[in-house]
Amino acid sequence: MSLTVLHVEAGRHLYGGALQVRYLIEGLSRRGVRNVLVCPRGAAIAAAAGPFCDRVHELPMGGDLDVGFVWRLRRVIRQVQPDLVHVHSRRGADVFGGMTARLCRVPAVVSRRVDNPERAWVARLKYRLFQRVITISQAIREVLLKEGVPADKVVCVPSAVDVAAYSGACDGRVLREALGLSSDETVVGVIAQLIPRKGHRYLLEAAPRIVQAHPGLRFVFFGQGPQEGEIREQVSRLGLGAHVLLAGFRDDLPRILPCLDLVVHPVEMEGLGVSLLQAGAAGVPMVGARAGGVPEILGDDAGLLVPPGDVPALTEAVLRMLDDPDLRRRLGRAARERVRRRFSLDAMVEGNLAVYRDVIG
Repeated sequence: MSLTVLHVEAGRHLYGGALQVRYLIEGLSRRGVRNVLVCPRGAAIAAAAGPFCDRVHELPMGGDLDVGFVWRLRRVIRQVQPDLVHVHSRRGADVFGGMTARLCRVPAVVSRRVDNPERAWVARLKYRLFQRVITISQAIREVLLKEGVPADKVVCVPSAVDVAAYSGACDGRVLREALGLSSDETVVGVIAQLIPRKGHRYLLEAAPRIVQAHPGLRFVFFGQGPQEGEIREQVSRLGLGAHVLLAGFRDDLPRILPCLDLVVHPVEMEGLGVSLLQAGAAGVPMVGARAGGVPEILGDDAGLLVPPGDVPALTEAVLRMLDDPDLRRRLGRAARERVRRRFSLDAMVEGNLAVYRDVIG
C-alpha cells in the first residue's frame, strides 16, 4: 500500500515525544511511506526528520488558544492531500489537528503520551475527532478507557529506543570530559525535564541519608525546565551542593549512560518513560516509581519499583542497589534484554503502520 502521512508535532526540542516522531518518520520512509511534517518554526525536529520527509512545513503554532492554526494546517492538508493525518502532540495540536482533518475529510489518528486524566466529557468529545488513539503504554490506554473512550478506538503501540545507539561500553574518560567527574565517584543519574511531576524533590529529600552511607556519591540531573531554581534552592538548603550536579540537556547521552552506576526515576506521573528505555538499552540498573507506564519497562525483574512520593521506600531502594553490585549487574542485564525485546524501533514503526492500514483499509 502506497501511503502519504501528514505528521503534526508541536514540540520544539528533540527529546521525548518529538524524538519518537523522528524515529517513526525515518522507519516509515524506509518502508516506502511518503511523509510530510508540520512543526513549529525553528523546531529541532525539522532538521532531524527533514531527510526522511517529502516536505517540512514550519508553521506558527501558538498552543491551545491559537485557532488560526486550523486555517494554516488546512492549507497544508489541501496542498498535500494525505491519506492520513497523524497528530503527535498536545498544546493545541490535538484538538485543532483533529478538527482540521475532519474539516478536510481526511482520516486522522492521535498519539497520547501522557497519563494525566482529563475530564471524561472532554476526552469523549476530543477523541471523537479521531479514528484511532495510539497510546504509548497500557497505563495510558486504561486512563482513556476509564474516561469512556471506546475500547476499539484505543490501541497501544509502545515508544521505542534505538538500542544500538546506547549499547556501547563505558569509556572511562567520558564522565571526566563531559561532566568533570572523577573516576572514583559513584554516579546516580536522573534523566527528566525539571518539572514537578518528575519528582526530583523526592530524591533530594532521600539524598542526605544516601550520601551519609556513600560519601563519594554524585547525583547528576540531566534535563532542563522551569523548576531549576526550586531544585537549586532545595540542594542548597539540604547542604547537597557537593553531591548534586545539574547537567542540563545533553545530546551525548549514548556516551554517558553506560558509565552511570544507577538511574533513578522518582516520578509522580509518567506516560511510559523514554529515558528509562535509554538507560535500559545501556544496561544501567534502575529504580523507578510505580507510576503510569514505568512498571511496563521495569516489570518485576528489570529494576526496583517504589510507590510514587514515598521517600523512605525510595531511600531504601537506592541504598539496596548501591550496596549490592551483583544486584545492579543482574538488573542491568535484565533491563537491556527487556528493552531489546519489547521496545525496538521496528516494533514501534510496524505498530503505527498497522494502525494506519487498519484505518485506511
